[in-house]
Amino acid sequence: MKKATLILEDGSRFEGESFGYEKPVTGEVVFNTAMTGYPESLTDPSYAGQLMVLTYPLVGNYGVPSFSTEENGLPTYMESGRIHAEALIVSDYSETFSHWNARESLGDWLKREQVPGLTGIDTRRLTKVLREHGVMMGKVVFDAQEESFCKYPDYTQVNYVDQVSCKEIIRYNEGAGKKVVLIDCGVKANILRLLLKREVEVIRVPWDYDFHALHYDGLFISNGPGDPDTCEATVRNIRRAMQDERLPIFGICMGNQLLAKAGGASVYKLKYGHRSHNQPVRMAGTSRCFITSQNHGYAVDSDTLAGEWEPWFVNMNDGSNEGIRHRTNPWFSVQFHPEAASGPTDTAFLFDEFVELLKNR
Repeated sequence: MKKATLILEDGSRFEGESFGYEKPVTGEVVFNTAMTGYPESLTDPSYAGQLMVLTYPLVGNYGVPSFSTEENGLPTYMESGRIHAEALIVSDYSETFSHWNARESLGDWLKREQVPGLTGIDTRRLTKVLREHGVMMGKVVFDAQEESFCKYPDYTQVNYVDQVSCKEIIRYNEGAGKKVVLIDCGVKANILRLLLKREVEVIRVPWDYDFHALHYDGLFISNGPGDPDTCEATVRNIRRAMQDERLPIFGICMGNQLLAKAGGASVYKLKYGHRSHNQPVRMAGTSRCFITSQNHGYAVDSDTLAGEWEPWFVNMNDGSNEGIRHRTNPWFSVQFHPEAASGPTDTAFLFDEFVELLKNR
């Protein structure tokens, strides 16, 4: 294996070996504490522009499933059509894999999609640096010349949503029933799967598309990468849709932040974000707690919620906002991923609640 180095913007260096594609890359270095789910995480568009560090030490032992698609065009096992993370960084890569559904190794998949992979990295020390300092930019290089010429981009200034969103309208389940406009900020495939499973028609539109001329019964705002402040066009369209006070609206992850911004609240960047399968959240005003899958670096400032808006879920680890809802109108959103993939599906009932609102409209 060729030697490779991860260099953080504070000068910290982590030496390892390459098991993926060999090219220099830059991105925001973030860590994910999940024990499984690397095929789903790597293909999650919310990781665009990021170098993904997996804290679980052994990675690759169950390989990668085949990349097939269903009749509706959605991938069978992945969360999008390609890997979106800029690089994968692990402690111990397993060259040998064993799983009934595996078709290739993780390393071969990374090479095929031209994504670097580093192994032999002290991910415990790296994670400690990121927890103490906060997420920071980093670069993966293979020689001294790359180290000199590989520059750090300004992560907050790049509109990653524009890079991963669909470019034209895509329709699913045409004529099936109630119509949902889905604003694609980088939607995960399992969100679409769970909506289609509930027999609604989904009209998937680009992140900045003016959808108001369409006929629809509900609005869904998806997850997505990067800084939500780069999506002002989306916020304006959501705010216009909210003029219909009976319109059901449901948002997930970035959708939570964009709905909050449309309602007048503020969003801030977390120190190192939430990226795992075991984030505990509590439904506000109750003792009901749920274990959730999460992947986000920004959060809604609950103190800025005004009018009829209120916190709906709260993170039990750091007290940050995990969801909002309107007291009188059928509008709500969550910061976590009720569709999981990968992770627990304890909160998938939220999709049922949304569809029930559509039926009652």
